[in-house]
Amino acid sequence: MAGHAASENAETDLAGGYDQVIFDLDGVVYLIDKPIPGAVEAVETLRGRGTAVAYATNNASRRAAEVAALLTGMGVPAEPAEVLNSAGAAAALLAGKLPAGSPVLVVGADALRDEVTEAGLTPVQTLEDEPVAVVQGYGPDVGWRILAEAVLAVRGGALWVATNTDRTLPSPRGPLPGNGSLVAVLRTALDREPDVVVGKPEPALFTTAAAQAGARRPLVVGDRLDTDIQGAVTAGLDSLLVLTGVSSPADLLAAELHRRPAFVAADLSGLFRPANEASVPLDAPEADGWRVTRDGHKATLDGAGDPVVALRLLCAATWDGVPLTGLEPASDAARELLNSWGL
Repeated sequence: MAGHAASENAETDLAGGYDQVIFDLDGVVYLIDKPIPGAVEAVETLRGRGTAVAYATNNASRRAAEVAALLTGMGVPAEPAEVLNSAGAAAALLAGKLPAGSPVLVVGADALRDEVTEAGLTPVQTLEDEPVAVVQGYGPDVGWRILAEAVLAVRGGALWVATNTDRTLPSPRGPLPGNGSLVAVLRTALDREPDVVVGKPEPALFTTAAAQAGARRPLVVGDRLDTDIQGAVTAGLDSLLVLTGVSSPADLLAAELHRRPAFVAADLSGLFRPANEASVPLDAPEADGWRVTRDGHKATLDGAGDPVVALRLLCAATWDGVPLTGLEPASDAARELLNSWGL
């Protein structure tokens, strides 16, 4: 991992300021079933220091034990208790609201059905089973028939719980439809929102992870502003956005207040560099070869260097009112960088 060997002193790097690191998974630790470069080394370093590690994922297609086994198989040792997912949280929420054995229509993967069963409820598939609730999570085989049954059940008065509303899932081929896209089918047909959304950006997964570890100062690491980072802000926790997944530099530049991280880095190696090299925004006129000049509602980027440094400098301008259309390049490197961000 870049910078790892030179950054062993936990007192001088970003991760050293926290007693727990809570990782999102897809787009942060792995993509589908392959670890992202540097992820294995990052977790090893944290564990070697005695820093608590947890994983909080909105993906409801795997149970905690399956996720832990997947991580361990990638070289990232993990215990089921360290994994908090929206499927288990949704099942626990329903178990607290419904009598034991209540029929629940499950829209999603086998993992979600198993969680519902383990919570003491009865998973069903049709309206004829008289479900009193619908729980909806991501599943690659979710189709029209089960979505239609869910629409009928909710219209008939069933409680509608969504595990999460991530519009997309990261993949090596680019973002693919996530549970939020499937929830949108019901939302369109019913002209209403779910009664409850369990996963991020709601803070429960993060606060539960911290409570289980007895952590007083956790750091959330994620790749999505609308779930990971917003959830951390809602929970009152610091967060690090890594640019290995869904949210792009342009997304960060345009981020609203409730979706702004404390830190940004290209990847997990940022955990082991000084915190002041990742803090955002970088409120200075220039740094490491880049210079930003502000003129009213325009900001000009000049120079060359690390793209993340330029991003941090520009966030100071865009978060203070400069629109993305007001960003202009004054060097070839700046022009290439802004073009690569779609600006």
